[in-house]
Amino acid sequence: QVQLVESGGGLVQAGGSLRLSCAASGRTLSTSVMGWFRQAPGKEREFVAGFSRSGGSVYADSVKGRFTISRDNAKNTVYLQMNSLKPEDTAVYYCARRVGRTVVSATEYDYWGQGTQVTVSS
Repeated sequence: QVQLVESGGGLVQAGGSLRLSCAASGRTLSTSVMGWFRQAPGKEREFVAGFSRSGGSVYADSVKGRFTISRDNAKNTVYLQMNSLKPEDTAVYYCARRVGRTVVSATEYDYWGQGTQVTVSS
């Protein structure tokens, strides 16, 4: 069993920053297979950031240059630093564990956290 717990969401003004954390526990889990998704009201869940099989970072075009994914293996924690936030970044953000090959596809992930709300005001 794997447990993923997100934290760090909140309300921020446009242009501001937030750092999300995802703490993993349970069965041995490599942070290199973790990723972040988000879901806005009325929209499908979409990929935000993750790690490729070679260890590099992968980002959705909409967040490139503004968001940074990182990990601390010692703490079994993955982070999402979000800068220059925009109102369209408003969503519930989820971390998840990837079991498949495709970093950007939600169907390749099995365990999901409960999500943390990020609201960006204009």
